[in-house]
Amino acid sequence: MSNITHKGVVEASADGCVTVRILQTSACSACKVAGHCSAAESKEKIVQASSKRAGDYQPGQEVVVSMTANNGRDAVILAFVIPFVIMVSVLVLCLWLTGNEGVSALAGISSLVPYYAVVYFCKERLARRFAFVIEE
Repeated sequence: MSNITHKGVVEASADGCVTVRILQTSACSACKVAGHCSAAESKEKIVQASSKRAGDYQPGQEVVVSMTANNGRDAVILAFVIPFVIMVSVLVLCLWLTGNEGVSALAGISSLVPYYAVVYFCKERLARRFAFVIEE
């Protein structure tokens, strides 16, 4: 599989880590008529990228950061698919057990709190797994 790449601008660099500002665009924003369409969207993001030559990068320098497509897929699964499955499963189970839609909805939404708490406490481990690197 190919890598996911973004062009960005170096904000800062230190200790093998480079802070890069990237412009994340939706597929629509690259379209020629995106300026006339309300569906086009782009956002600036700050990412941490690892590099053995972090000290060589100066603020304002343009770089290309990348992540493997497998890591991108795994990040989407972790952030969207698993929480969706948890929430819908709890919702359906609670609705089946209680028959109360309000309680089921609250239980479904509340079921995400422990999941995201675990994700939060594992953030350092996840940051190592889903790291961007600077293409040299």
